[in-house]
Amino acid sequence: MPQRSRLFSIAFLFLLATNYAFAADSVPPENLTSLITTALADNPELKSSQSRWQMFVSKSRQIGALDDPMFMFKLQNLVARDPTSFDKDPQTAKVIGISQQLPFWGKRALKQEVAQYEAESYKWAMEERKLELARMVKESYYQLYAVDKSLEIIEKNLRILTDFTTIAESKYSVGQGVQQDIYKAGLEKSKLLDMQITLRQQRKSLEATLNYLLYRPDATSIGKIADFELPKQSLSAQQLKETAYEKRPQIKSLTSLTNKGQASRRLAQKEFYPDFNLFFEYMFREESMNDPGYNMFTIGFTFNLPLQRERRHAMVAEASSETTMSQEELNALKNSISYSVNDLLAQLERRRKLVELYQGGIIPQAEQSLESAVISYKVNKVDFLTLLDGRVNLFNYERELYESQAEYMVKLAQLEAVIGTDLGSLPAAQVALPPTTQAERSPPPAAVLSTAEHSQHK
Repeated sequence: MPQRSRLFSIAFLFLLATNYAFAADSVPPENLTSLITTALADNPELKSSQSRWQMFVSKSRQIGALDDPMFMFKLQNLVARDPTSFDKDPQTAKVIGISQQLPFWGKRALKQEVAQYEAESYKWAMEERKLELARMVKESYYQLYAVDKSLEIIEKNLRILTDFTTIAESKYSVGQGVQQDIYKAGLEKSKLLDMQITLRQQRKSLEATLNYLLYRPDATSIGKIADFELPKQSLSAQQLKETAYEKRPQIKSLTSLTNKGQASRRLAQKEFYPDFNLFFEYMFREESMNDPGYNMFTIGFTFNLPLQRERRHAMVAEASSETTMSQEELNALKNSISYSVNDLLAQLERRRKLVELYQGGIIPQAEQSLESAVISYKVNKVDFLTLLDGRVNLFNYERELYESQAEYMVKLAQLEAVIGTDLGSLPAAQVALPPTTQAERSPPPAAVLSTAEHSQHK
């Protein structure tokens, strides 16, 4: 009875796995370009960055304008005993005036230049955010591919273990096997089902990440990821670094901040010169005390005395520090780009060689080894443990193949984010490697097993 309960539980879990696979297949495959386009169009963080940039563009337009002129009206020298009379004293007058504040020559243009460089830095920061968003979408996309492929391999191996169990039971029924082999097969099934549960949880987490990046409802289903060809990156490290220095938005943002610091320093130096205030006043007078009461006007200007030299020297020092800070951040970014390019190229080369090795050598050899183990087990030349080891080895190699393929594309996405552009848009940037579909390799172990059983019955 306990054995029947265990077999029933395994069968029930296997049925759930089949239903889950059917539900996943009902969702159409995902398109990476479409996902990235949706993320760039709908992501609220990116929209916030765009609004911040527009805010500073509008701010730069304001700063270049002059201050509004000031209008003045006053009643001048009224007689205290008769304040409503304007003909008691010749000095009594109604006065109107206008004044305009004028900064020292060049200050207004420099203020606008500072604001424009600041707005430009936010523009490139927004473009950098777009790169980061596209990179995160690509990483989640290819990680989903690896998870889906692992789930497919698990489902295939569950079927293979079912066939192994059938063989073990047949041998046990005729006295050529041991009951322990049946239990071992059941244990391996349970391990695979345990791994399947973990991978499904990983898929749900990746689905949540993609829906978060695309600003979609949490319950939106993500379809399977189609097989793809591995693009081979053919540009040298130096070419990639030069491309990054030319196209990386963050470099342009820090360059804008450096230019802003330099303009701020020139503006701070202008603060040692005064600002002016031009004014014009017109006096309306009335005849009184034998005074004809002619109208009068006043014209003149005032300016501040820039005597607070310490404060102005501090402004120059602040702008100089801002320039130095931005320049050193730019140098640090270039150093980081150089390191990242070299590191990612090494990792891409490693993953590419691993994919070629698994496709062309390890997996075909592991499939042949498993086929031989199946045939030998049927004629009692190897034990059941050897058969399971062959299955486990092939299972691990296939998972490592798909993980290497996904990791290659992840590192390629990171490299594109580092250099600031899609490698496919650069000349001679990629050469296709052989397709990575399972169908182009040797027959899967399930087919091998069926062939072996057919030959045994003969």
